[in-house]
Amino acid sequence: MLAYRSFLRAHARVTRCLEGDLIAEQRLTLAAYDVLEALAEAPERRLRMTELADVVLLSRSGVTRLVDRLERLGLVQRVRVDSDGRGVQAVITERGENRLRTATATHRNGVARYFLSATAGELEALMRTCERLADGGVPSPPGQRAQA
Repeated sequence: MLAYRSFLRAHARVTRCLEGDLIAEQRLTLAAYDVLEALAEAPERRLRMTELADVVLLSRSGVTRLVDRLERLGLVQRVRVDSDGRGVQAVITERGENRLRTATATHRNGVARYFLSATAGELEALMRTCERLADGGVPSPPGQRAQA
């Protein structure tokens, strides 16, 4: 339990610090940055809303509300999926790409400051442990499908 609690505290501290930097310097939340980054890295710079929620670790309703805000800012737009009349994808706009490009420097500087201060050996051990857990080292909760 001590290791688990330490992991949670470290995660909370690092994400709070990263978000504070992004808000102060870019007026962008960490979740919004994550959405823009996920869309920029996706094939054709677009993802279905359910895929986006999975990638950025938000609920479907949470990602919907966030995409609503980003759409009002002109950073993202929704488009219908051609092959599926009911499907909707979020697509990063040119303005969103520009905003992400600017915010990436703030994000990378924060990651270096708050996370990469650990030794190479510590980071390697942490990466191996987190990858094992994320890649199925723990069972899925009852009633949920396994995450890819």
